[in-house]
Amino acid sequence: MSSSPKAFDTEFIAEVQRESEQNLALCYQCGNCTAGCPVSFAYDYPVNQIMRLVQTGRKQEALSSHAIWLCASCETCTTRCPNDIDVARVMDVLRHMARRENIVSEKAVGAFWKAFLESVEKHGRVFELGLMANYVGKTGRMFTDVDLAPMALRKGKLGLKAHDIKKLAEIRGIFDRYREQK
Repeated sequence: MSSSPKAFDTEFIAEVQRESEQNLALCYQCGNCTAGCPVSFAYDYPVNQIMRLVQTGRKQEALSSHAIWLCASCETCTTRCPNDIDVARVMDVLRHMARRENIVSEKAVGAFWKAFLESVEKHGRVFELGLMANYVGKTGRMFTDVDLAPMALRKGKLGLKAHDIKKLAEIRGIFDRYREQK
């Protein structure tokens, strides 16, 4: 007998509340978050519906949505919430939970996240050219934004050489502690 996802997963609700430090019961679906979201047109679920999925414990639908990966983290939703819910933080928590459970509905965004974090762990900050090479290697998107490279190089936005920070061991320690907590 296969196990199906719980329709009303109270553990999921509690986990999102604990990790985001937000009281999700305060959301009364006014829709201000969705009305202000500049990326909502691209979402499969508008922001208020993501909040509703979480409130109703529909973990699988929330974590497999494209919206959580397309969120620009601009915090317009948070700013517009009349109940001071940090909605952007909830979206961030959902992305982390989805990533931990290997549910990444937007593969290119997930690959970018991974390449970004690998660059930070390796150098203590982002090495943009290395990040781009790693991202291309993970996605095979050879020509994505390649037309921007000459201008970025001219303006010094793409260094050809990585520069590590002085206390790199401390940054790597953060990543080690994160892996220990998993």
